Amino acid sequence: MSELARMLIDAGRWIDQQGWCPATGGNFSIRNDEHSALVTASGRHKGALTEQDFLLVDMDGNAIDSSLKPSAETLLHTALYTLDPQIGAVLHTHSVTATVLSRVISGDAVNLSGFEMQKSLAGNTTHDDLIKIYAFDNTQDMQALATSVNDVWAQNPLQWGLLVKGHGLYAWGKDINEARRHLEGLEFLFACQLELIRLGKIDG
Repeated sequence: MSELARMLIDAGRWIDQQGWCPATGGNFSIRNDEHSALVTASGRHKGALTEQDFLLVDMDGNAIDSSLKPSAETLLHTALYTLDPQIGAVLHTHSVTATVLSRVISGDAVNLSGFEMQKSLAGNTTHDDLIKIYAFDNTQDMQALATSVNDVWAQNPLQWGLLVKGHGLYAWGKDINEARRHLEGLEFLFACQLELIRLGKIDG
């Protein structure tokens, strides 16, 4: 088994245990080199991945020497790798918390501040900073979604992750371990934010 596949299989089992990728939702990827990434094939349950459930794609999302079909959102993964050469892995999940929070916010981002867990996100050393996680409108047109991300990134490069409204979270990092940490940290922060909204302590 390739080391890259093993890392994604381990991540999939852990994510499944958290309940963050029900059914066959979500997709994962890890950078292979400057021009390609290993991604999950479409329709695979993320808690039961095997080495046969992955394929290499180029940075346009096209399969390389494989008859497998890449996950529908592969184009967003490759767009992120192209936008930031430091991104080494991307984990896309469908947790209830992230999905609901993405629908109740009134603006274009979740604004987080005052939480110690913000320090789980690379580059943050204090709870006082404002953490902004942008939320994009959902669409089945992945090229349109990738273009929207490109447009926002041009004005303000995104860090750690993004939300797609009514859909889920994309979290990334310089490697699979950092991507997992960012995913876990963001899920905790989102749960806290959603609870504050439920309690009426903050607006959505």
